[in-house]
Amino acid sequence: MHYDYDFVIVGGGMVADAAAKGIREQGSTGSIGIVGEERTAPFPRPALSKKLWTDPDFTFEDAALDTAEQASATLHLGTPVTSVSPDTRTVTTASGDTFGYGRLLLATGGHPRRIEGLDASDRVLYFRTLQDYERLRELSQEGPEVVVVGGGYIGSEIAAALSQHDCSVTLVHPDEVLGGAMFPATLAESFQARFDAAGVRRAPGTKVVSGEQQGERVVVHLSDGSSIRADAVVVGLGIEPAGDVVDGVVRRSDDGGIVVDEHLRTSVADIYAAGDVAEYPDRILGRTRVEHVDNADSMGGAVGRIMAGSEETYDHTPMFYSDVLGLGFEAVGTLDSSLETVVDPVDDPDGGAVVYYLDDTAVRGVLLWDGAGDLDAARELLASGRRPSDASTLRGCVR
Repeated sequence: MHYDYDFVIVGGGMVADAAAKGIREQGSTGSIGIVGEERTAPFPRPALSKKLWTDPDFTFEDAALDTAEQASATLHLGTPVTSVSPDTRTVTTASGDTFGYGRLLLATGGHPRRIEGLDASDRVLYFRTLQDYERLRELSQEGPEVVVVGGGYIGSEIAAALSQHDCSVTLVHPDEVLGGAMFPATLAESFQARFDAAGVRRAPGTKVVSGEQQGERVVVHLSDGSSIRADAVVVGLGIEPAGDVVDGVVRRSDDGGIVVDEHLRTSVADIYAAGDVAEYPDRILGRTRVEHVDNADSMGGAVGRIMAGSEETYDHTPMFYSDVLGLGFEAVGTLDSSLETVVDPVDDPDGGAVVYYLDDTAVRGVLLWDGAGDLDAARELLASGRRPSDASTLRGCVR
């Protein structure tokens, strides 16, 4: 079948939701078609590893974005796009359907990084979607043994969540100390201690190199030569940007993202990109690509307004955050423990702190640990583009 819309959005995630609402916010009454690979309507991904596990009163209905109703958009779900033709101003799907567009948004996000030889199944989840959450929640009712692969945001959040739902959890992570690649040593040790206290077993300094499902069990083989047998495996190793659908059509970045300008325009007229897949010029961070919810919401809203006629530029430097086992932190910029760090403890009973990350020329990142500090002040510090001669004078800058 063929469909025509004034605005076509490829991708059915949070960016699509924010963009559709941004189009309406700008006052446009044009038709909107959202063509999504996933089979479910746009949904806030952070809830899948955070609040849906930790708050028994929080439901799907509480999290629902209601994109179709609130933005008067038509959803075409479970519909992977296979090609884009600027000449005919159409996109084509795997089923052969075509969608004509006036303006096109590429909000394709990313696909989970996979482990060679460890195929996805009903017991091996490359955690990303609402369907992944529903399956893992189903498995968790059995009190299973679960291997979680990855010590980053998704891996640590899922391991923490499962440990609070009567699951026996082993977390496989590459750092010797959990969080050691991001946090200064004292905070990384404190972070790790929370998981130890929650009963999470760890396989530190290792990676999963292969694995296979054996009946109702899964065996994973680690880089140190050991193996772990479990009822389920959850892999959270980040994503690869899903820009292949426009390979050869628009300019791509070295890591596979889609290059855009300050108006979120690609190299082709009337084609835009936003969210995880978009490499954009950040006013503080330089040209970058960001895979966090604040960016999805802010950039999605901006690109919707721009597509509908706004002349604004995208000038928001996004933050990122996590909540695990009673600890919350927020950050902006680069968190890399190999950089010089200054830890500024805040005088409170919860052990809050602000951490500054510096290279030879500037402050590159700020971490607000356990409720400490102010994000706007952190952004302004990064925007200054310099570092003090005495780094210790940073203490107190963003409280």
